[in-house]
Amino acid sequence: MAKDYVSSVLKSLLLLLQLVLLIHDADSASTVKFLPGFDGPLPFELETGYIGVGEEEEVQLFYYFIKSERNPEEDPLLLWLSGGPGCSSISGLLFENGPLTMKLDAYNGSLPSLVSTTYSWTKLSNIIFLDQPVGTGFSYSRTSLHNKPSDSGEARRIHEFLQKWLGKHQEFTSNPFYAAGDSYSGMIIPALVQEISKGNYQCCNPPINLQGYMLGNPITEHNGVNYRIPYAHGMALISDELYESLKRVCKGEYAYVDSRNTECLKLLEEYNKCTDRITLFIIQHPLCETETPNCYIYRYLLSTYWANDKTVRKALQINEESIGEWIRCNLDIPYNHDIVSSVPYHKNNSISGYRSLIFSGDHDMAVPYLGTQAWIRSLNYSIINDWRPWMIDDQIAGYTRTYANKMTFATIKASGHTPEYKPEESFIMFERWISGQPL
Repeated sequence: MAKDYVSSVLKSLLLLLQLVLLIHDADSASTVKFLPGFDGPLPFELETGYIGVGEEEEVQLFYYFIKSERNPEEDPLLLWLSGGPGCSSISGLLFENGPLTMKLDAYNGSLPSLVSTTYSWTKLSNIIFLDQPVGTGFSYSRTSLHNKPSDSGEARRIHEFLQKWLGKHQEFTSNPFYAAGDSYSGMIIPALVQEISKGNYQCCNPPINLQGYMLGNPITEHNGVNYRIPYAHGMALISDELYESLKRVCKGEYAYVDSRNTECLKLLEEYNKCTDRITLFIIQHPLCETETPNCYIYRYLLSTYWANDKTVRKALQINEESIGEWIRCNLDIPYNHDIVSSVPYHKNNSISGYRSLIFSGDHDMAVPYLGTQAWIRSLNYSIINDWRPWMIDDQIAGYTRTYANKMTFATIKASGHTPEYKPEESFIMFERWISGQPL
């Protein structure tokens, strides 16, 4: 009898241990001290892992977490989302505001190298770089999803991710929290901030110490492409005569033109002849030979070789059964664009008193600053500090204006669609804003 009892207890303990291991595999986190391609131990603390979201935790969201290099116990906690939808957050980590980047050596078939940066936002804050929606980067689903991802659905999923992540990292629950990102995340982050704000008032969830959000060159309304033509005129890409004709004939609508308006369509053809060699989104470009190091997107090719290397995926603790080839921007993800405009969310977040920084590279034709200024004006908030240059070492780095709703708008001079074009200026802008200082 005693032997049978002991045997039964041991079997129960073994089953319990197996269950714990399964749960650990489902929601795993690992400290990474070395990365293939980087010489020596990492000069910062990196954690990678998956967090399961959804009723059955069928969606496994992959993240990179880097502790602040200054004071991780007190520095802000920042969530960074890349655009797309479908662009991996490694775009932010390796090209925009992270502590590592690709070394631009000619590819010879060996593993591409990584080097340290001097402009990492992790010098001032803890950052979670999140791959979302499902199918982005290393994030995957265990089962076929009944409903495809959507703007509003992502706001809820990311909120759930944050609650679970903070549940496992309770030492960061009191840190000031900010949501941040660029490009298409302009449709997600305002809704996420509202979702977090509402969740903080519910009885059963620990509050997230939400303080504000920041967005770079954000897509805000799907008709924002109408600002590309006035922007092109302001940048002397098209003639005065063509611009005046476009305004008169197309009446400000350049995206969804009535097929019967043949004169407008003909004028748009003339416009395209002047601008079709200008890259809008740096994802791929037919005029660029990606195998040559002097091509701008060559760095993205290197990151693809790096992220698909077996030793890299092992170091990052990637579930090898979860995903095939890693793609920097997977734009084939089925997706429902169900938020027509994020402006109402900005308005609600302003009413709730959250700080915000909206910044634009002034050489971005994909999401021109003219459109960003227009929706900010539509909020009808009074100006606290009017248009002025903001400076770095007696040089103009851009222009800025602040509003009564705690919103700051800033341009970054000669920068493009993402902070990677002017990383040092972007870092100083971030440093000043996150510290509560005027730009």
